[in-house]
Formats: sequence, C-alpha cells, structure tokens
Amino acid sequence: MKKIRDEQKGIIFIALIIVIIVVLSVVFSVSLKTNIVEEKMKTEDVVRTLFVIEDTDTSVLFTSVMIYNTSSQKAALVNIPGYIGAIYKSLNRVDKIERVYEEIGIESYKTEIEKLLAIKIPYYAVIKMNDFQMLTDYLGGLKVFIPEPIDYKNNSGERFLLPSGIVNLDGDKVAAYLNYMLESEREADVQDRYQNIMSAFITSLHEKKFNIFSKNNFKLYSDAIQTNVNEEEEYTLFSTLSDVDSESIIRQTITGSARNVDGQFLLLPLNNGEFIKEAIKQTTNMLVSADGSLTSRVYVLEIQNGTNKQGLARNTSILFQNASYDVLSAVNADSDNYEKTVIIDHIGNEDVAKMVGEFIHCTNIQNANSLTEEEDYSTETRVDFTIILGKDFNGRYVVPTKSSK
Repeated sequence: MKKIRDEQKGIIFIALIIVIIVVLSVVFSVSLKTNIVEEKMKTEDVVRTLFVIEDTDTSVLFTSVMIYNTSSQKAALVNIPGYIGAIYKSLNRVDKIERVYEEIGIESYKTEIEKLLAIKIPYYAVIKMNDFQMLTDYLGGLKVFIPEPIDYKNNSGERFLLPSGIVNLDGDKVAAYLNYMLESEREADVQDRYQNIMSAFITSLHEKKFNIFSKNNFKLYSDAIQTNVNEEEEYTLFSTLSDVDSESIIRQTITGSARNVDGQFLLLPLNNGEFIKEAIKQTTNMLVSADGSLTSRVYVLEIQNGTNKQGLARNTSILFQNASYDVLSAVNADSDNYEKTVIIDHIGNEDVAKMVGEFIHCTNIQNANSLTEEEDYSTETRVDFTIILGKDFNGRYVVPTKSSK
C-alpha cells in the first residue's frame, strides 16, 4: 500500500478546510435567516396586501387592496377597477391600469397602484381563477347576498343560474357570479360584485382559519397563491390577516368620471386622483383609532347644499362615499345663503365628528342636542351627522374667510 505523499496530505487538508467553511457558512446563514413579515409586524401595525384575481386568459379579473390593522383587527378592502385611466409611466401612454399587469407584470402593477393610493404595499397575492374556484371549494363556499335571481345566457350560449338571497356559492357558482353581465347593469354593479366576493373570501379565511392554518393543511392553500414572500412568511401573513374582524370590514372603491378616450372606456379619478388619496388616508386613520370606536360601524351622513352652486351636495357626497361613509341623502338646504359650513352631530360622538370635519377641514361642529330654536336646522334625524355646505367650501375643503379668522 502506497504511502500518501506530503503534497497529497496538504491537498486533503485544504479540501477539508473548504468543506468545513462551506458547512459553517450554510449553518450560519440559516441561523441568521429571519421571517421578514414577522419582523415587520413587530414595528408596524398596518399591513397592506394587494390581491389580484387573474381571469382564465391571464388578464386581471379584479383587484383589491387589503389594509389591515393588527392591533384593532379592523380592515378595509379597496376595490381597484381595472379600467382606471391615466398616463402610466410604466406603459408610457394613457391606458387602463389593468394593461400594466397584462403587459409588464405584477411588480409594475403594484407600483402603479401604490402611486394611485399614495401608500406602500409590501405584499401581493395573485390567484388564478381556476385556483380561486378550487380555494372556494376548500373553504366550503363563499356566502354572498344576491338581491334578485339570475337567469342569463351569454353570446356563446352559456347559461348562468343563481338564486336570490344569502347564497353559499361553490367554485363554479363563484365563477358564474363574477362573469355574468346583464344589459341593465352598470359597471359599478359589476365592481360591487367583485367587492362582494373579495369580502366573502376574507370572511371565509377568518371563519376557517383553524382548519387552514394547521401545518398539515396550509400547503394545500398556499400552492394556489403566488406571493412575493417565502412559504413561512406567507403563513405568517395569511394567518395574521385571518384574525380580521370580518363583521366590520370597510369597503371602498375608486370613483370618477367615465369617458371615452381614444376609443377606450376609461374611469378618470376625480381631481386627478387626489380625492382617493385623501380617502385612503382617512380610512387608515379610522383603522388605527386607539379604541377601535371609529370603525365600529359605517357612519351615515346627510349632505345639504347651503349655497347657489349647482351639484355641490352631490359631488361632496361622492367624496365621503369614497372615504367609506354612507350618504343617505344629498339635498339643498333650507337656504342658499350659508356663510360657513357646519357639521351637526346627532349622536354625540365628538371623536367621529372631528374626523368627519378633518376630511373637509371643517372645525365648525355643533351638537344637535345643544342647538337653540333659532339654530335648529332642518336636518334628517335618521343620520349620524348632517353637513351643511356654506360659501367657505370650495368643493373640497373649507377655506376660512377673513371675517371667520
């Protein structure tokens, strides 16, 4: 048997050292590996996630942004209509926002939505329609309210049958619910259906969380969802979102003026999108309120036009609806000569009244119970707050006049 020469001993020794260094490096890197989602949640209460449901032809079917406060467990779902029009830098042209996803991909799409809402969205989840149907079946169906029975046949002869009432839809029925299109429907009605399904999906995640987030089951669900985090982080993200108070999810959508631009039907956000940015800011403030009282329910407003500007109450109602308030009526006041805008608090909630005022920069707030007979405005008592717009309101904000300073 030949003796190992000194040169060979040296090579073997060096090789062993290299192997040891590699093994130690792997062990060290694994030990340093952290759950980025978990670490982020230790310092940030608000979690924002972009959900994209992809149609069978890989186009965008619908998009929602979930804004969730981990402390209050309150959430908002912001619907992003695919036909929102703007000059998109990523496309270098005027087009629908959904074209960004179809032509460039999810990262650029997320960036454009971040610009639109003026927020950062760290996480995204893309679910193909077939997988969404499968997840629906895994969840035992999605519950939605259908006001009238649907019996519709499209141009291809495909028939859509859906009963009315609160209905538990399986995967196939969800696909039918999302894809039928009646001639009498407006685009807003279609977007409302998308919101119904997204809200039902999040609610089902909450109701079935003990089954979903069992370690043996989660991979079955996660395989159907494409995210920008690893499997452990995805588990942390979705298990956190599933703690949501599903009874009080705020629903928002982007509104504007629908126009035909270069042969395309586009939704152009009001005031170049500034209103929706303000609305998202207002909603986030509601979610992070200290005791959660600001999001305990949707507050109902009455808006009155106390000026001679046509359509002021109607346009202002759109602003508040974008900010997740329910506007019962938008009418003319008893006079068109109000100098100052006033907010009348019918429920005696000073914190919410201030929040309503902040949205339009109005500090003139009066409690309905403390009004004198001379100050008794003609208001709708079934609402939480009445807003009477005065001459100091410029269509977006109250601008104090010299005499009111």
